[in-house]
Amino acid sequence: MTPRMTTTYSMWSLFRNCRKACYWRYIRELAPIRRDPRLGFGTLIHECLELWHRDRDLAAVLEHVAQRLPARVQDDERQRDWQLARAMMAGYANRYPAEEFEVLALEHTFEGEIINPATRARSRSFVLAGKVDGLVRIGDEHYVLEHKTASSLDADYLERLWTDFQITLYAYYLEQALSVRINGVLYNVLVKARLKQRRTESEAEFAERLAAKYAQPAMFHREMLYLSRDQFTVLRAELWELTQAFLDARRRNTWYQNTAFCFHHYRPCAYFALCRSGGSPNVIDNFYQRVPPHEELREQQGPSMSEAPAF
Repeated sequence: MTPRMTTTYSMWSLFRNCRKACYWRYIRELAPIRRDPRLGFGTLIHECLELWHRDRDLAAVLEHVAQRLPARVQDDERQRDWQLARAMMAGYANRYPAEEFEVLALEHTFEGEIINPATRARSRSFVLAGKVDGLVRIGDEHYVLEHKTASSLDADYLERLWTDFQITLYAYYLEQALSVRINGVLYNVLVKARLKQRRTESEAEFAERLAAKYAQPAMFHREMLYLSRDQFTVLRAELWELTQAFLDARRRNTWYQNTAFCFHHYRPCAYFALCRSGGSPNVIDNFYQRVPPHEELREQQGPSMSEAPAF
């Protein structure tokens, strides 16, 4: 019997948005050699938050930032990331010296069955796996803890949290894995300051200005959203439909390109150059590398941000 394929929400979301991009990443296992630095900074802050909520040792968190950015002396962008991450985490520690919740788990991975909603039979082709930032308890209720770094925080951003289907689906699977009712999601939002070091400004002066910025309460926000059982039902049904469409695409080896997704969020898709070239081997050799999928499920070994994998 063929082993079942491990899948994640990231895979199914990409398949839903563009089947061709999903093919490059999850069938051909290709990832761009050059990664988006914004993704690297978000990953670093997630690691710092895990350390902080586990040990509440700010010195250890700041040392981790230094270890993850060894190229900061030669690279101005990494230097700014170092300054920003230090100020953000110091401000976070001051903003939340004590917590209203009890941490039950951090960076918790899970794996569960994908079920046919009509027959209740499990998929013979796929399982769903994922990782959540944390599980916390407030009183008698349990919440998924989800960290977010945002470039800005306004009413539109908070409204979009209701469309975060990934965390809703993962909450359902976490509930099954741990046999505990998940009441909702606690979003922990940290705003990324837009300050830049002035040409005539010393590093110490810039650090002071960043510290003043992160002393403002508006740079941090907690938002609690409650989950309904109806949301679980809808997402499980949608997930099953996606599995059937994926099997059909794989059987026919037909992976349609969604050109409306090529410049999603006003920047080219990571596979735009590859699609534009028709899958040229030269483009693959020069701009892509083979990386096993589902990097988010593997333990973080602490590579520098310049060396971190693209996905």
